[in-house]
Amino acid sequence: MDFKFSEKEEQLRREIREFAGREMAGRDLITGLEEESRDEDWEFAMQMSKKLSQRGWLTMAWPKEYGGRGASFFEQHVYMDEASYWGIPGTTMGVSGIGWVGQSLMLFGSDEQRNKYIPPIAAGEPDGIWCTAYSEPNAGSDFANIQTRAVRDGDYYILNGQKIWTSCAHRARWCWLAVRTDASVSKKQHGISLIILDMKSPGITIKPIYNYAGIHIFNELFFDNVRVPVANLVGTENRGWYQLMQSLAFERHSVAPQFYGTARRILESVIKYARRTNLHGKPLACDPLVKHKLAERAIELETLKLFGYEITWKLSKGLIPIYEAARNKAYCDFVMQRLATTGSEIIGAYSQVDMRSKWAKVEGSITRLYMMFPGIAIAAGTDEIQKNIVGQFKMGLPRPY
Repeated sequence: MDFKFSEKEEQLRREIREFAGREMAGRDLITGLEEESRDEDWEFAMQMSKKLSQRGWLTMAWPKEYGGRGASFFEQHVYMDEASYWGIPGTTMGVSGIGWVGQSLMLFGSDEQRNKYIPPIAAGEPDGIWCTAYSEPNAGSDFANIQTRAVRDGDYYILNGQKIWTSCAHRARWCWLAVRTDASVSKKQHGISLIILDMKSPGITIKPIYNYAGIHIFNELFFDNVRVPVANLVGTENRGWYQLMQSLAFERHSVAPQFYGTARRILESVIKYARRTNLHGKPLACDPLVKHKLAERAIELETLKLFGYEITWKLSKGLIPIYEAARNKAYCDFVMQRLATTGSEIIGAYSQVDMRSKWAKVEGSITRLYMMFPGIAIAAGTDEIQKNIVGQFKMGLPRPY
């Protein structure tokens, strides 16, 4: 089998590396959603979004009529891999204008919604920043248990309820919101709808949730009689569950190349540290236990890379991945935890210093990864949910509900 990319794709890789060399020189490594926390990081992320858009990269895989350039799935794969490796911020337009909001609107949105909401995303504008509000205090993995209500009142819905773990809510202009529009249904999956919420609407309260590392990514949202135009309903009322399953598929498809790029850089940094740091007169890399653990992490990353290639290849052939995205998400969580643990063991007490301290090793990436992986592993569905999907659709096991 030949896994070599085409010359066009390799040229794109070279262009991204040259771009990153210019734009990221002298800047701290920011990974994941950390760009949302500090104002200075967010300002830089928005500057980068605009530059990525101007180069045609931000939404490269989107159709040209929606501001993309109709790039191939493999070009998109290379872009996500390299952008993540170099820590280029501003690639998602919140959580996540690019990952699933724009693509879902292309499928389910009205012409008015497509014309209003998609162009600012593709242009890298502040009006194209989104957050996504699914989880509630009593509805996480059991997503169908959501209780936030949207009650019809003429040409408006009246929203009341609470959301939690809403990433980027403090930065977003719009919210991709799941609500219950019919509480009388016999099956919880029915009666759910998707609506677009203006985050400047009266009656919205945003409360920050800081993680272990003191980073502000997550938020609580409270809705008190918030009025939303019925025109903001996406698709068909009470059919939101089925639309959301497609949105979640968009979200999980992009996980492997993005995390692979980030993890590849972190592993390379840890290997360099092990080669340059002496213990008892010898480099750490000479210790058989260290070598074996690093080799195990490299094998896992190679496996993750191939998993990502599989989905990209299937999409390029017009095939629809069924269980593969859930498998990749679960495996990413596994690889992330193992890499964070191994890195912490190798750099020792330095893994406990502040990420931005002058004493931080490997760009503070191990501390950051170790602090953040529990929350990231839950996002987009826990491992248990992903494994249920694999068991049902890959192995033909009975469904768990």
